[in-house]
Amino acid sequence: MIDLYTSPTPNGWKVAMVLEELKLDYKVKYVDLSTGDQHKPIFLNMNPNGRIPVIVDHGVDGQTIFDSNAILFYLAEKTGKLLPSKGSARHQVMQWLMFQASGIGPMQGQAVAFERYFPEDVPAARKRYHNETRRLYEVLNTHLRNRTWLADYFSIADISNWSWIRSHRWARVPTEGLIDLERWMDQMRSRPACERGLNIPPSPGRADAVKALGSAMTTA
Repeated sequence: MIDLYTSPTPNGWKVAMVLEELKLDYKVKYVDLSTGDQHKPIFLNMNPNGRIPVIVDHGVDGQTIFDSNAILFYLAEKTGKLLPSKGSARHQVMQWLMFQASGIGPMQGQAVAFERYFPEDVPAARKRYHNETRRLYEVLNTHLRNRTWLADYFSIADISNWSWIRSHRWARVPTEGLIDLERWMDQMRSRPACERGLNIPPSPGRADAVKALGSAMTTA
């Protein structure tokens, strides 16, 4: 059994999607970011960086893994699925997984911060992160031309990137004109396991469902 300490964010959902794709047994432990659960000692003992998600794999002596892409890598390695075992195919997956970690995540995250949450309007910052996020989308669009998936086969790289890009409207970054990117996004949406993962935990808009989970930091 795996415990998934998570919240409704792109990094949280990507791990839930992989768990669903791999059909692993897991239990959701809700971390309430709005009340600072991620800064409590019980959580910091699992992740000193104070960020979700975290997993505890009770099947291997309580192995604890933090950082969303590290978790994806761990789960793929554990099962031998969604990540080739060797060779150039494996390297392809890893490079696009890192592309999300170093590019899509930070740039789109900052775009959202300056568009939605920053206490003052900073047009230069908004333009900077908006344009850079769009540029990264264009990189993916070009790569996906005549390709079904980011690597040779569906993998953790597709899940990691789509978990962020699917919320491009929240960042106010359009995908119009990026035909191959949008085709790939439609493919991702059509996967039942990914659809289930996007509701684990439910989005912030479903406050009643989120509240029903209770805080893992007070019930763990």
